[in-house]
Amino acid sequence: MTTTFTTAATALPMTPATAPAARLVPGRAGELLAELGDRAVLCDMYDATGSEVYHDLAGGNTLEIRELLAAIRPFPGPVLDLAAGSGRLTFPLLAAGRPVTALELSPDMLRLLHARLDEAPASLRGRCDTVRADMSDFSLGRRYAVVVLGTTTVSLLDADGRAGLYRAVRDHLEPGGRFLLSTVDLDPDDDGPAEAELLHAAPSGRAYRMFEHWVAGSGTRTVTVFPAEPGAGPVPVCVTSINVLPVAVLEDELARAGFAVRSRIPLTGAGERHHDVLLEAEALR
Repeated sequence: MTTTFTTAATALPMTPATAPAARLVPGRAGELLAELGDRAVLCDMYDATGSEVYHDLAGGNTLEIRELLAAIRPFPGPVLDLAAGSGRLTFPLLAAGRPVTALELSPDMLRLLHARLDEAPASLRGRCDTVRADMSDFSLGRRYAVVVLGTTTVSLLDADGRAGLYRAVRDHLEPGGRFLLSTVDLDPDDDGPAEAELLHAAPSGRAYRMFEHWVAGSGTRTVTVFPAEPGAGPVPVCVTSINVLPVAVLEDELARAGFAVRSRIPLTGAGERHHDVLLEAEALR
């Protein structure tokens, strides 16, 4: 059976047969995939299997949370958390006392978010609404003091998707409100190795080998995640292709969509080749 999973700019045909699949995954990650043979089960990072892996990887990641909470402080009111996933940003926003609408397209991610909300104190749970919708095309019938799109998730959208995102955000921002979005800004002159490997120990106790492959100047990067200890039997392998969106590109798109970028906030703790930035934008009326 052939599955097509779509992430950023590309749709990759994935099959349980390793030979054709491995050719779509570059570098050492592709070699490991070939070594696994037909034990490898390829998954999307947002399906039933991949969402659990994503939650594991994101669970202990505090990147951008401190900066984001500081940025929203001058703008009291409800927050719309786009592509909320399992709640990596939703829960800190709730803990800061904000009413939050968590919007997420993946039903598997929403399932994880609902499970976490069920275990949360009533004071937090009561201030959170969840909506299943596409971040590039939604209509909620209300406005927000702040709209947040974190975790560099804007990189998953193509140009048309980003245009739809900007329109929808404008329609949902209160006058003077802010749109906060983060991006991975990679150095086009970077001369480092094309592939980096990271061993990640999750709070759950599971461990992963994560490979990021990016050739300097390329418009996409490929991220592949393996269990650190594959064991016997089928081995889930998550693969995603992500657009590289430099800050200057997003700022130009935002300006053409009727936003003014009020600040660039550097984010600490990214990878060696990453220069992550949180953009603060205001819709011009």
